[in-house]
Amino acid sequence: MDIAHGAGLFAAAAGAGGVDAIVGGGGLVLLPSLLVAFPALPAATALGTNKLVGISGTSTAALTYTRRTPVDKRVVLPAAALAVLCAGLGAVSASALPTRVFRPVVMVLLTAVALFVVFRPAFGAEAGAAAVSRRRRVATTLLAGAVIGFYDGIFGPGTGTFLIICFTIGLFTEFVASSAMAKVVNTGTNLGALLVFAAEGHVLWTLGAGMAVCNIMGARAGSRLALERGAGFVRAVLLVVVAAMVAKMGYDQFG
Repeated sequence: MDIAHGAGLFAAAAGAGGVDAIVGGGGLVLLPSLLVAFPALPAATALGTNKLVGISGTSTAALTYTRRTPVDKRVVLPAAALAVLCAGLGAVSASALPTRVFRPVVMVLLTAVALFVVFRPAFGAEAGAAAVSRRRRVATTLLAGAVIGFYDGIFGPGTGTFLIICFTIGLFTEFVASSAMAKVVNTGTNLGALLVFAAEGHVLWTLGAGMAVCNIMGARAGSRLALERGAGFVRAVLLVVVAAMVAKMGYDQFG
């Protein structure tokens, strides 16, 4: 790897940390950057190194958010614990199912999310007044920790966005609080997948550690920006990132 590629990777890691801290989607920046710098890098090694970098940023963003934004620990903590297990199971299963199986479904889901947010301007703008029942908390916990956790281990793109939407709908929270909870659970999904990839020898530890430092700096900046700018800013970034993810997956699928 030459100096230009190294600088590009570190810059990409910082940018990915900022975007991921706000609405998720950091892998959209990190994975292509790794594959450009190392064209012969096995996909599993790129994913494993991405998880090492990603967990650094998500855990940093989670700490930054939760110091200033209250979260529902009755949902977030069990969901994060469940996410470690289910993301690990997803990572173990990743080689059995080709990514082309997931791309069309995820593209449709992300497009539906974007349209929903566009045509419901009040969605995520402020916390809802409705009380959250125990059944609704349990359902949200299972969806975030088990279903989305497994998805992040086996495929991954859009995980942070899906978690934000899950908490906004399930707990009637606004986007900043939803993003805070998403980062806690996303830390769990990254940990579960990382443990599997590490056990299989699919992590570039030295490079990943250097990129992780940059990712942490980006995550701190992104989470602080979201806290300062509020739900409207998060909403705008979410729509941009979703559009980029749909375009990227469409190119990978049909290009």
